[in-house]
Amino acid sequence: MSVLHTVVWFLIAIGILVVVHEFGHFLAARLAGVKVLRFSVGFGKPIYSRRFGRDQTEWTLSALPFGGYVKMLDEREGTVPAAEAHRSFNRATVWRRIGIAAAGPAANFLLAIVLYWVLFLNGMPAMKPLIGEPPAGTPAAQAGLVAGDEIRRVNGIDTPSFQELRLNLLRAGVAGEPLVLELTDGRSVRLDAGPLDTENLERDTLRPLGIVRYDPRIAPVIGQVLPDGAAARAGFRSGDILVAANGEAVADWQDWVKRVRQHPGKPLRIEYERQGRHGELTVVPDAVDEGGQCIGKIGAGPKVDESVLDALMTEVRYGPVEALWQGAAKTWDTSVFTLEMMGRMVLGQVSWKNLSGPLTIADYAGQSATLGWISFVGFLALVSVSLGVLNLLPIPLLDGGHLMYYVAEVFTGRPVSERTMEIGGRIGMTLLLLLMSFALFNDLQRLISG
Repeated sequence: MSVLHTVVWFLIAIGILVVVHEFGHFLAARLAGVKVLRFSVGFGKPIYSRRFGRDQTEWTLSALPFGGYVKMLDEREGTVPAAEAHRSFNRATVWRRIGIAAAGPAANFLLAIVLYWVLFLNGMPAMKPLIGEPPAGTPAAQAGLVAGDEIRRVNGIDTPSFQELRLNLLRAGVAGEPLVLELTDGRSVRLDAGPLDTENLERDTLRPLGIVRYDPRIAPVIGQVLPDGAAARAGFRSGDILVAANGEAVADWQDWVKRVRQHPGKPLRIEYERQGRHGELTVVPDAVDEGGQCIGKIGAGPKVDESVLDALMTEVRYGPVEALWQGAAKTWDTSVFTLEMMGRMVLGQVSWKNLSGPLTIADYAGQSATLGWISFVGFLALVSVSLGVLNLLPIPLLDGGHLMYYVAEVFTGRPVSERTMEIGGRIGMTLLLLLMSFALFNDLQRLISG
């Protein structure tokens, strides 16, 4: 995946999310009778601008694409003609100002609901919530779970796919809640496990529970060979049958992967079969850091029988009304979970290493676009929810900070003083810079570690 591909899809994603967010503010301001002077996508020097509409609003595309803003008529920011003074933001009632500030995040939540509605209406392909053989001694093994078990509910919450199973287990595990799993065969089991390791939630944090994805037995036949991987350098081709590694027979693809992971930077002598003829090659797996562990990878995937994959897949689909309800529920659940994780980071219960910044978001944008429109729309919905939640935090300079001032005005009966807002602005800027620094540092750490 090229850097240009990643950058283009990142800009497309950010552009959509910013336009929707700022249009929420714009529409609310217009409905409240406040004049909008400028609608800007991006910050800094304008690249393109045009005026149109009844109020000759300036629509601008600016140089820095990390956000946007809506500038409204305001007597605190310059001279306002007497004929238009009644359309100033500062003269709007406090409830109208609350509505304008809240409309941006609300637009992001509404976008997420619509996107999830489209996905549920279209149908989302997903892996069934099947688990593999739990490692010995893990809570899942002790509870009697075996390979092929299908988990339908976690603590009473449906898990229509393995992704939802992982999310629900993660959510309950981070909170330290007991885990009660309901299976399709009618069994109900309880996992006795402590809180999950939250140092890096991008790792397979469920493995200590014994919950691993079900992988059917796959023949040791190479399917895809990445052009810049160790397999390509060694001379492997699609269709090669792997017979033995360092003199030991290769049982299946899982056995092959295990051997490769155990030999980072070390040569493996491979006996293989190609179009009925036997041969021998030596491959040196690339050393890759994965969750603090050095493992080997060769850049090759298996040749899989489509019928085997079809048996593992399901489709999450609902009718128009149910899809809308599910979209709203998904948006709500994701919002609450995001807030929970932020709160646990502040309290030190979850590591700040889980905070992602623009580089990680850009990477995910490119990856999801490569996988197809369903993945990209799902990515957009998730980031839209995160953007809505982030903007509602009571931090000065964010929408939540403005809402905090306006709510204080409702209770005191007078606006917050300019001095208080000035001090709040400095505190808010410091907090945001710290947050961005943490996120960017984590991005760079991920980039360096691969």
